Amino acid sequence: MKITLIPEKCIACGLCHQYASNIFDYDDAGIVKFFAENELIKQFGDFSDNASIEEQEKLVQAVKHCPTGAIIAELVR
Repeated sequence: MKITLIPEKCIACGLCHQYASNIFDYDDAGIVKFFAENELIKQFGDFSDNASIEEQEKLVQAVKHCPTGAIIAELVR
């Protein structure tokens, strides 16, 4: 799964961090970024084990609940 962040759309509501705090973080202005990274696009693994499946579900929930569409998920095969 490829996740793309669009900081210009982020309103710093905090929902992504609530759903996946180990994946999403905030910059000094409260705008979404990946945890411990400054990239806007990140590729996540194949989610084949149980821990990874839980991570995938957290990602999906964060994307689904972002009120502005600042987080985009794409399935990559």
